[in-house]
Amino acid sequence: MRMRKKKNGAKRIEACSDIFIKEPEKNKGKWKEFSDFKEISIEIGCGKGRFILENAKRNPDKLYIGFEKVPDVIVLAMEKIKNEEIKNVFFICDDASRLCEIFDENEIDEIYLNFSDPWPKKRHAKRRLTFISFLEIYKKIIKDGGKIFFKTDNRDLFDFSLEQFEKAEIEVSDVCFDLHNSEYEKDNIHTEYEDNFSAKGFSINRLVGTVKKNVSDKEV
Repeated sequence: MRMRKKKNGAKRIEACSDIFIKEPEKNKGKWKEFSDFKEISIEIGCGKGRFILENAKRNPDKLYIGFEKVPDVIVLAMEKIKNEEIKNVFFICDDASRLCEIFDENEIDEIYLNFSDPWPKKRHAKRRLTFISFLEIYKKIIKDGGKIFFKTDNRDLFDFSLEQFEKAEIEVSDVCFDLHNSEYEKDNIHTEYEDNFSAKGFSINRLVGTVKKNVSDKEV
């Protein structure tokens, strides 16, 4: 469902200008200097912001960057952060295909993909955020040993994603097809979307990918 255009959207975004990064490319390679945080996590498709808000509260020593391409959505997330006076979250309104223009190699510690658009038609597969071309982008900006966390209610997308992670040679662990009834639920932060679809009877799928670089060099 397309988000309804927000009234006074531009003014509301401007009111959050202190946490909205208009020219993120200028910080490429310097994000840890920009923030003084030792670890950086990105949520790609941060939606209305519940997940990134709670994650930032639990981990005040980490920098969180909410990445969202829809202005009328990102403004809701930014207003949540402003209202709670959270100091370790910033936002970028851009497309995930440009991540390598914004972040340097090995600059990111964690990436979260929560309930990404499944793009169900086969001809749109390349648009899925777990398609191998996107996974290769994530591998470039994430450090050795960094994690990619993926959740979805769409089983077809999840099965597809498992195949793509394998093609990209990203090690997969903690695979779960019913997250809310698993051992991982105790640490799980729910998104708005997650609660909505779980209430309708949809099971939540989840995996963790670990990026390992220069494996062959380490084995010599």
